[in-house]
Amino acid sequence: MRMAKRSFRIGELAKHLDVEKFVIRFWEKQFNLKTTRSVGGQRFYTQDDLDKFKQIKQLLYQDGFTISGAKKYLDNVEQQKTLRIGTHTTSFDEIELQPHDELIKLKTQLMKLKQLL
Repeated sequence: MRMAKRSFRIGELAKHLDVEKFVIRFWEKQFNLKTTRSVGGQRFYTQDDLDKFKQIKQLLYQDGFTISGAKKYLDNVEQQKTLRIGTHTTSFDEIELQPHDELIKLKTQLMKLKQLL
């Protein structure tokens, strides 16, 4: 379900993600996410913010990443904006991961590839 194209508050974001508000604030700090704030300092989020938080939740809760592993993964994804399926080019070799994290990354890549097919 996509939210309307508007700004919304932390409580709404928390409901859509099914997490507590403190979790969102923690993730903002850990993943160095910058959000829009009102003059009074109240946080406002966009659909892009929701999508980013969904990705973080997926990595941490379903894929079994640690905070550190998820940060490395997201940093790598940002650097690799395009995944060239035809040449099968990735640079996951450049970051040091535990074997479990490597398997999770491979699983995630395979699921994305399956969606593209």
